[in-house]
Amino acid sequence: MFRKFSTDYGLLFIRVGIGIMFILHGYPKLIGGVPLWEAIGGNMRHIGITFAPAFWGCMAAFAETFGGLCLILGFLYRPALAALIFTMFIAAMMHYINGDGFKGYSHAVESGILFIGLFIAGPGKYALKIVKR
Repeated sequence: MFRKFSTDYGLLFIRVGIGIMFILHGYPKLIGGVPLWEAIGGNMRHIGITFAPAFWGCMAAFAETFGGLCLILGFLYRPALAALIFTMFIAAMMHYINGDGFKGYSHAVESGILFIGLFIAGPGKYALKIVKR
């Protein structure tokens, strides 16, 4: 019983902490507007997508901001994590291809690993859930 209690509170602590950090990380990008979105979305070229960079940049900022909120709440948990995992994959590729070295891409890789682990583990007991009747 104590183990399950500890696991659920541990997941809640990680979700809230990382969720807050990603809201703080993504919100400035979200309000940055089209020029910033184009710069961020332009990184999709690394996987062969060259159209609509402003859209992709806005989606990355949205994923970080609202994905962080979804982590905190434990609501739409796995879809939000899937978006965050993809965003971190693109960010890591961008830093690696730009030659930024380990310090450049390590944050995105570490975050991606964390998000994959949370995706597998699930949100835990303390999360908003959709009640089916």
